[in-house]
Amino acid sequence: MKHFLLESHCVFPTPDIIKTANFYEQKMGFNVVQYMDSNEPHICLYRDTTEIILTKSNGQKVIPNRDLYGYGYDAYFITKDQDELQKEFIHSNVKIVRTLDNTDYNNKEFVIEDIDGRWIGFGIKIG
Repeated sequence: MKHFLLESHCVFPTPDIIKTANFYEQKMGFNVVQYMDSNEPHICLYRDTTEIILTKSNGQKVIPNRDLYGYGYDAYFITKDQDELQKEFIHSNVKIVRTLDNTDYNNKEFVIEDIDGRWIGFGIKIG
């Protein structure tokens, strides 16, 4: 079987791209690389093997999936050590909206809220 898909990146439009980048860098441990002089200005956020791409929302407010559709996260990252990561985020004063728990869909996960109101899950399948 051929594998065409290798990995994915989240793209987050944001009303204040610098403020959002600073949150991810200072609170969540991401490295920031700015491409603000490109034709499509953006900032790349890197941590371990993940990447988030921030784009300008041209002043439009971020509307999280739970507000648009009644439920749902805005991103989900597969992690192996949720306990340590959750402790790190708590220590950095990141808002934890769902503490580490086993879900009814067999994931062990926790959920944070970012500076723009997005809910981001960190988890992995169990069992």
